[in-house]
Amino acid sequence: MPVPIPWEKLDCEQLNPKIARQMTSGEDGTIARVLIAKDGVVPRHSHRSEQYTMILSGALKFIFDDGEVVARPGNVLVIPAHVPHAAVALEDTVDIDFFAPRREDWIQKQDFYLRETGERK
Repeated sequence: MPVPIPWEKLDCEQLNPKIARQMTSGEDGTIARVLIAKDGVVPRHSHRSEQYTMILSGALKFIFDDGEVVARPGNVLVIPAHVPHAAVALEDTVDIDFFAPRREDWIQKQDFYLRETGERK
């Protein structure tokens, strides 16, 4: 039987000085709570998973090849699979990201693009 897991019980991994993450995965999906300090950068990347991002607090500017969009609390953003994107935290931000299929690169700690400095250049 499934059991609820408080976010506080999940390990919080500091990926770089500006980005930390808590996550769990099932057979077909990954969900994460991502904490990004103001001016933190998620470098341009793409992945085979669809991404559903919900901003809990703060603001994230997403940069796509065809433009930019700012997501704020209460917004949900769907990023299709294989679409290159980057993000910059306009203020301290907490978001929930859900991916399907699950993020094998995150599970295997091969998400090197997040393990850089995390600073806006």
